[in-house]
Amino acid sequence: MKTITSILLIFLLSGYTFAQNSNDARALLDKAYATYEASDGIRLSFKSTLTDKDGTAYIPQSGEAYIKGDKFKLEMEAMDIWFDGKTQWVLMKDVNEVNISAPTTSEIASISPLALLGIYKNGFTLKTPASKTISGRSTHLIDMVPASQNKDFKSITAAIDKESGNIIQVILTMADGMKNKIDISGYNTNHQFSDTIFRFDKNDYPGVEIVDLR
Repeated sequence: MKTITSILLIFLLSGYTFAQNSNDARALLDKAYATYEASDGIRLSFKSTLTDKDGTAYIPQSGEAYIKGDKFKLEMEAMDIWFDGKTQWVLMKDVNEVNISAPTTSEIASISPLALLGIYKNGFTLKTPASKTISGRSTHLIDMVPASQNKDFKSITAAIDKESGNIIQVILTMADGMKNKIDISGYNTNHQFSDTIFRFDKNDYPGVEIVDLR
């Protein structure tokens, strides 16, 4: 769940354009929050690389994300995840099994894109951007750090392309020392998604084992 949460957080951060100081950055985040609420749908491509606290990197995971309000679908190499605002389905491809769950209110808060988008409102300090070249592109590098102890994150670092204003990379440092580096290769807004895309349809996966954990 922690990995899913960090992936969703970066999806939301990828729509931001940051200014040159924390006050302007907060104003833009407020605007991004309102814009996201009004968005018809977001689609993007990503590659996520996890590194443990000892520096050991795991095999990168690439995928696609589809987001609409508090609904989402993630398509990854090892698993697919659907959430329709009430029920969550996790397809584990290696064992051809789907786990169904009904997240609690607190669990929903940790996986809902809308809730994650507002994370900056709860005690994060936004530092003044620094300049750095990443993958041959000139970027603003911005650090977000918790103003007080945070059980999930130590810091979030975002690299924003100076030319396009789009985020191209984010590194999330978790409280346990694990890092998640996510590279964004595509970001598109205002897709017209049908709600059915956010629900698992067993007819599309003949032979899959379904485990209902509700």
